[in-house]
Parts: sequence; C-alpha cells; structure tokens
Amino acid sequence: MNEPNANTYPSSDDRWARDILTQLALAAVTEQRRTRRWGIFFKFLFLIYLVVLLALAWPDSLSTASAKRHTALVRVEGLISSNTEASAKNVIEALRKAFKDENTVGVVLQINSPGGSPVQAGEIYDEIQKLRQQYPKIPIHAVTSDVCASGGYYIAAAAQNIYANKASIVGSIGVRMDSFGFTEAIAKLGVERRAYTAGSNKDFLDPFKPVNPAEVQHLQGMLDAIHQQFMAAVKQGRGERLKDNPDVFSGLMWTGEQSVGLGLVDALGSTRYVAEEVIGEKTLFDYTKHTNWIDRVLDGTEMSLGAALMKGLGSDQTVQWR
Repeated sequence: MNEPNANTYPSSDDRWARDILTQLALAAVTEQRRTRRWGIFFKFLFLIYLVVLLALAWPDSLSTASAKRHTALVRVEGLISSNTEASAKNVIEALRKAFKDENTVGVVLQINSPGGSPVQAGEIYDEIQKLRQQYPKIPIHAVTSDVCASGGYYIAAAAQNIYANKASIVGSIGVRMDSFGFTEAIAKLGVERRAYTAGSNKDFLDPFKPVNPAEVQHLQGMLDAIHQQFMAAVKQGRGERLKDNPDVFSGLMWTGEQSVGLGLVDALGSTRYVAEEVIGEKTLFDYTKHTNWIDRVLDGTEMSLGAALMKGLGSDQTVQWR
C-alpha cells in the first residue's frame, strides 16, 4: 500500500488562509445585504416623506364633499390681509365650496378678527352678497367670537343676521393709518436726510420730513372716502335694524350685549346655537381653508428684512380697518 503523499492534505497555513478568505467573502455578502436593506429603508422613508409633503402642500385635493345634510362653517380668524389665512382668496374659496355643496343647509360665518385691509374685507363682502343672490335658499349668518371689529364687522354686515356672545367686542367702524415723525430725532443725532424723487409728491408723508398740512388734508380726504364706503356697506347690510346713533360710525366698540340694542347685532348666540336653532341642522362641516407653510413661502408672506425695518420705523403707511 502506498503511503499518502504529504502534499495531498492542505497544511495548517493553507487551511487558515482559506478560512480567512471564506470569512471575508461571507462578511462582504452580509455587508451587501445590509447596505441593500438600508437602501430600501431610506427609499421607503423618502417616499413617506414625499407623500406627507404633498398632502401638506395640497390639503384641499384630499378633501371630499360631505356625505349628509349639514351646516357649513367658514371661519375668519385673525388679521384680514392678503398674506394671512383670513385673506379674501381663502375665505371666498371656502364660501364657494360651502354654498356649492348640495348637502349644505345653511352657512355660519364665524368671525374672530380685529379688522385689516379694506380691500380684502370689501372683496369678501361683495362675494357674500353675490352668493346670497346665487343661492337664495341657503341662509348665511355671521357669528362673532371674541372680536368682530372694523373689517371683521364689515364682512359680518353682509350676512343675513349677526349673532354674538354677550362679552364679544363689536364695532370700530372707522379707518386709520399709522406713522411716526423723526424730524427732531435726526436733527439731534446729526443725521442728514437724503431723498431723491421724480414727482413733487412722491415723498408723500415721509416720516423724516416736517408735517405738510396739504398732504395731511389730502390723506384725510382719502380716509373719509373709505369711511363713507364702510358706512354705506354697513347700512346696506343692516338696513332698518341699525339704530340712528352717530356713535355707531365713530370708531367706538361695544360688547355683544350692547350691540344688540344698537342694531349692530341681531341677537346673542353661539355657532352651535345658530346651527341647531336658527338653521335647524346641528351637524357642522368645516370648510375653512388653512394656509400651509408651503403656500406661505410661495406667496411671499414672510417680510423681507428691509420691509420689516421700514415697518419698524413707521413707514408702513397702510390703510387699516382696525
């Protein structure tokens, strides 16, 4: 019998090297599998993120019409401005959806606003009048919350009736514009004002120059004209219910309870009360359009540093119903 050749069996060094290579190969395969799993996980996570982002960007695209009879609710919250949730664009869009829904029995316009832009409030007022004519069988009632003043009340006046809490703040039918004067301050600081204009009135109401009586007179005429528009709208909306009291249009405010006596409010009542007792349908369906953060960025609602600085210096000369 032949003796086995010593070279037939691997040496201990060869076995060690082969084991190392096998372990390295297995480790590589394991790492590839782990990398692939993490890759799938992060792709799935990104997909979820993308879906959530799209849902936030277009929340209304995911909403559906109501399935049963209801009282439609549209909220006007905060400052009425083109760059806020209480903008004419948002409120009008919500109102149109509410009236268009075939299951809407009536509409409650819940207002909690100190006022704001006459233009934005006026657009909402006009749209309510238009919708009332277009859908005569669907009543719309305004309900005031904490505050329904100035531009907020302008909107409420377009509704068929106005209800308030006894402690609500109602009124402030007037117009204002805010500014400051810095002529003495810059003189004491030794600052030289340099303004270059084309047009004799282009620096109209410049806070760094002395008050010009002619400019003030012109501004007052503008404010008076806007005030007349405001009063005409309230008188048209409230009609004979409005008491003949000169203080009503003086810019003063009253409680909801006092407002009933002045004809500014029809009766005391909450949103729930109006839905159940006045409209006759306690089921509420909220149509309020909420502005998401993407819309705010795209619409440029964040003030630039320069705009913020000018506002702080009192140069934000915007007419406000507040």
